[in-house]
Amino acid sequence: MAWFDRITKTMMLVVGVMGLVVIYGGFFYLLFSGRNVAAINWLFLLCPWACIYFGLTPKQQTAVHAWFKRKWTR
Repeated sequence: MAWFDRITKTMMLVVGVMGLVVIYGGFFYLLFSGRNVAAINWLFLLCPWACIYFGLTPKQQTAVHAWFKRKWTR
């Protein structure tokens, strides 16, 4: 079952990175071309980051938690 976890995490990373490129590319294109981006839900901008986070190893996820804790508790 470890191979399934590894494949799933790799797929989550690939989907997250590709989503980041496509969604943010489209968002910035619309933003800089002067079109209205008010219809884009902010949740769409967070979804690729969730895929990337769940594609990380548990050790890397813990490092992300520590980074956020340091960043927001100064």
